[in-house]
Amino acid sequence: MNLHAREINEDVRELGELLGEVLEAQSSTDAFETVEQIRTSSIDYRRGDADDRGDVERILDRLSPDMQDIVARAFTTYFELINLAEERQRVREIREGSQEGTLEDSVEAAVEKLSDRGADAETVERVLDDVLIEPTFTAHPTEARRKTVKAKLRSVANDLEELDEVRLTDSEEARIEDDLAAEVTSLWQTPQVRDRRPEVTDEALNVQWYIENVLFEVIDRVYDELEAAIDEEYEDAVEVPKLYEFRSWAGSDRDGNPFVTPEITEETLERQRDVVLPLYRDRLKELSGVLSQDASNIETTEEFEEALASHKNDLPGVAPEAEERYPDEPYRQKLKLMRESVLRVSDVRSGGYGDSQELLDDLGVIADDLRANNADVIAESHVDPLLRKVDTFGFTLAGLDMRDHRKMHTDAIAETVEEEGIDYADLDEDGRVEFLTEAILQEGQIVDMEDTDGLSDDSARVIRRFRKLADWQREFGVDAIDTYAISWCEEPSHVLEVLFLGDQAGIVDLPGYCGLDIVPLLESKYALDGARRIMGTLFENEAYSKALEARNGVQEIMLGYSDSNKENGYLAANWSLYRNQKRLANITNDFDVDMRLFHGRGGSISRGGGPMNDAMLALPNETVTGQIKFTEQGEAIAEKYANENIAERNLEQMLNAQVRARFNALEEPVEEIPDEWDEAMETASEAARQKYESLLQTDGFVDFFEQATPITVIENLNMGSRPASRSGDRSVEDLRAIPWVFSWTQARCIIPGWYSIATGLQAYLDDGGDIETLQKMYQEWPFFQTKLDNASLALARTDFDIAEQYADLADDDLRERIFPDIKQEYEDTVDLVTQITGQDSLLKRDWLEQNLDRRNPYVDPLNLLQVRLLAQSHLTETERRTLRLTVQGIAAGMKNTG
Repeated sequence: MNLHAREINEDVRELGELLGEVLEAQSSTDAFETVEQIRTSSIDYRRGDADDRGDVERILDRLSPDMQDIVARAFTTYFELINLAEERQRVREIREGSQEGTLEDSVEAAVEKLSDRGADAETVERVLDDVLIEPTFTAHPTEARRKTVKAKLRSVANDLEELDEVRLTDSEEARIEDDLAAEVTSLWQTPQVRDRRPEVTDEALNVQWYIENVLFEVIDRVYDELEAAIDEEYEDAVEVPKLYEFRSWAGSDRDGNPFVTPEITEETLERQRDVVLPLYRDRLKELSGVLSQDASNIETTEEFEEALASHKNDLPGVAPEAEERYPDEPYRQKLKLMRESVLRVSDVRSGGYGDSQELLDDLGVIADDLRANNADVIAESHVDPLLRKVDTFGFTLAGLDMRDHRKMHTDAIAETVEEEGIDYADLDEDGRVEFLTEAILQEGQIVDMEDTDGLSDDSARVIRRFRKLADWQREFGVDAIDTYAISWCEEPSHVLEVLFLGDQAGIVDLPGYCGLDIVPLLESKYALDGARRIMGTLFENEAYSKALEARNGVQEIMLGYSDSNKENGYLAANWSLYRNQKRLANITNDFDVDMRLFHGRGGSISRGGGPMNDAMLALPNETVTGQIKFTEQGEAIAEKYANENIAERNLEQMLNAQVRARFNALEEPVEEIPDEWDEAMETASEAARQKYESLLQTDGFVDFFEQATPITVIENLNMGSRPASRSGDRSVEDLRAIPWVFSWTQARCIIPGWYSIATGLQAYLDDGGDIETLQKMYQEWPFFQTKLDNASLALARTDFDIAEQYADLADDDLRERIFPDIKQEYEDTVDLVTQITGQDSLLKRDWLEQNLDRRNPYVDPLNLLQVRLLAQSHLTETERRTLRLTVQGIAAGMKNTG
């Protein structure tokens, strides 16, 4: 069976030709020919048909500013279109693999794997009961494209889908091709670069779009696949619980973003509720069209009759209308009342659902009644999918996490209690813990949360936020916003400070009630190494232990991949995270606390990115409690969740990995690794950390970084609402991890993804280690294999021919002192990694090599043009726009920012 009418080469060729036609029509024949000369000359060099890039360089050197702009737009637009062609190819492979039963990492494969390993139905149910997967969408500014541009690209994607999957007449096909031409023309005429920094509301709307339009549609399909696979493999029934929950930081993450105000957070909560409730009403209306059973043809259960009667009593004004409109159709009467109760959720009128559980209960009553009337197939096809949606998205669409820097809470408390004669700022750590504990446990308030007179602006905002948080939980439900993360948490008092503020605001009332999961974000080496000091103190603390008990004994702990990498380098950071995850598991086990790790991953390899399913399977068994939470950021959101097929595939892969990982953890609770491997990593990571630190501490390194990368352009790119640095200081420490990685990626020198790996591994070899041990570690240890595979990808995407051109922008003395070391480390790392993996190529998958081969000739001209513009001391407005556009284009070509 042929599912598709096209293939990727056809899409790439036709989109390229269409762009060429638009370019010539909208600009000039000369512009078209110039772009073609650059394109073909760049391809010739990459294929080995030209000795150097001389032809490309000469053409770029003679371009006028206006022609530079056209060239940058042409190559940027090309990548935007080719990315869609590759997305379409992914969909083809998913659909064909599903049809043929050859998809790896599917839910069917997970169930088969458990069955093959002897898991019975009871064990499968236990595993599923433990699993909860929480993708958390952040507003971190790594999405370089404008919303308008993304909307046009989705239209192009829809046209490609129709051409590929629908049997069309000649006239229908011609119509779609005309639509494609129109959309590409409009895309060409639309500015690629934002003229203003996006607001927090824009970011929240962006996240909301993916949840509302894609995830809401596909979530029940994953459950269907899982239940079908279980039914195929097992005779005994297995109850499938809730397995996914989606969360968001967009509109609520205050850390470093002064624009996230209480008004913005409240607006986000209101809008998300206003989005999800009409979705339920629409589904209930559709259900009413299906459940047209006449009372004479069915025998409704006592439970259903009681639920219907109770609902009529709750809505006395609506009940007669339901009876009159559907006189002998009990399901439709019930559904009419349910629609009204959904409508009144945010209404002043009575009769609205108090929470989503009440809607779930009503849907459950209908499903049970259908099954009692031998209509299982109707329940499975029409009611169960809606049950899954409501169970997943509730009345909130996505729960919001709040976050702020620890210093904000410390300062706010110090200022507010000073009026009570308490010098909190001058207390040592033990004194702060003692004061906070007593204050939380005592009756009555210490702080007047209504009075912010005399406080600094930052402290007043913190107090107001906690006061509003209490209001939001009353209005939208605790589940809507019940998590508070503390960035740069390094002491137990930093956690107790949030508990104290929650107590003063009425969100916490111990013993018995705590409306917050308080999440320490451990990202510095000091915090990670001090995990037992921090968490052990908290678990033994009288106040915090009561709060934890009120939260069902679950402690969420967030690990910061980005800043840990920026501080320590790739190898040392990842080994530290691995060791400290095991340490945290031991600590929580010692105190009989259930741990949920929150992985603060970015899109890039250096920030914890890479295939999520591989990462989940590589986690230490001790840490795999079943619950897992991780960030989804920037362009990775669009790549994973813009298309329904790809989104469903990502959710399936996550579930496959988590189910397998949890089963592995039950079978082998502690992941035992040979002492030799542990010692190898200890030696390698310490040497790698020292090497990385020596680079950052090299005199003039920050100046080199600013001169040899487009960091100053990125900082002013209007990508996100949050500032690119924490203050005005010019230091690596002050710079946020995202622009740090983004800048090196643009310069094709992705040192955050591999620098110091060779030095570290060579230190192990020089210390008496052997390459055979490293090779065995790669073959048998998922952690080590995943880290080297991810580093290989960063190495493969690094191009030192291009990177040298950026390095030449730096002062000669800086270049000569810094760049040769970077290049040598790259070459040594390539040699060692390929030795260890036993591969001729850095990339394990052929499609990745094809992807790079297809992209490199088109990224190169954008890099070369960017270098020329960066080298100029004065730029016209056109040249500044072109420079920003090259950043967009390279990001699209590399399919990565930060």
